[in-house]
Amino acid sequence: MPAAARVDPKAYFSPTEWATLARRSRWKGLALLAHAWGVIFAAAAMAVIWPLTLPLAVMIIGGRQLGLSILMHDAAHGALHPNPRINDLAGEWLTGGGLARYRAYHLGHHKYAQQDEDPDIGLSAPFPITRTSLRRKMLRDLTGRTFFKQRFGDLVRRLKDRAPGQPVLPILVEEVRRKRRWLLGGVVITLVGGAFGVWWAWPVFWVLPQATWFPVITRLRNIAEHACIARGEPDPLRQARTTHAGWLARAVLAPYWVNYHCEHHMFMHLPCYNLPRAHRLLAGKGVLDAMLHEPGGYRTVLARATSRPETPAATAAAAG
Repeated sequence: MPAAARVDPKAYFSPTEWATLARRSRWKGLALLAHAWGVIFAAAAMAVIWPLTLPLAVMIIGGRQLGLSILMHDAAHGALHPNPRINDLAGEWLTGGGLARYRAYHLGHHKYAQQDEDPDIGLSAPFPITRTSLRRKMLRDLTGRTFFKQRFGDLVRRLKDRAPGQPVLPILVEEVRRKRRWLLGGVVITLVGGAFGVWWAWPVFWVLPQATWFPVITRLRNIAEHACIARGEPDPLRQARTTHAGWLARAVLAPYWVNYHCEHHMFMHLPCYNLPRAHRLLAGKGVLDAMLHEPGGYRTVLARATSRPETPAATAAAAG
């Protein structure tokens, strides 16, 4: 199948407008990274001082973990910094790692958006689903089952499939090698936290949000971006959805303008901080009505994505 249709910026913006939108700042992307880490440390400090605020801290930190993923996503498009070397170093070492692997995967998603070859098509294909099905999925997210499957499912499979008599140690060594940056981060956080008497900082303030709130909001973000969009959709203005996000949604669900997803797919190399301006310009030119966008926010998108009637067959499928 041919690649998804692309959008020509000249069809919507003047040369001056496009030059302003496409300009990559030398400091804004790095400032957003500093902001994400600053919020994470502030939320952790809040929970240390007032332990009863831990659930709130988990939500805040999980939201900024998603924010770091979004900034790595910008780096995958070369939009985090105008210097390619700084862009890649920051995207690899200051966001959680995995940039090169993610870039190859994600650019395939853009090339074949909503087509059969889209590596993310499986995330949007099942929708709409039932409310029961979504509740079950979110329960798996909140209880860490999704995290465990994604993080350690391959290890479990390799241990189960090993030949009789095959030693376990080489498999475990390979797993440590694969996760070395994640584990190195744990060592660093533990050492720094230990200096301040909070040696348990990594499992509580990093792994716990990563295993609970982060999967939930990642699922909700994926639903908002591509659920209930026709498979094989030919219109590049309707292959992704922009969703209105108020201040609370931006704080815990949609950081760093990730909700402007239609604009991102239309102009995938724009830095995230320029997407709101692109949205306003397109609205002023009357283009917004042709785009896929949801002014009602995430609640409205979720209502549409869970509009499948509850039936015995659907309930049984959700249970499976």
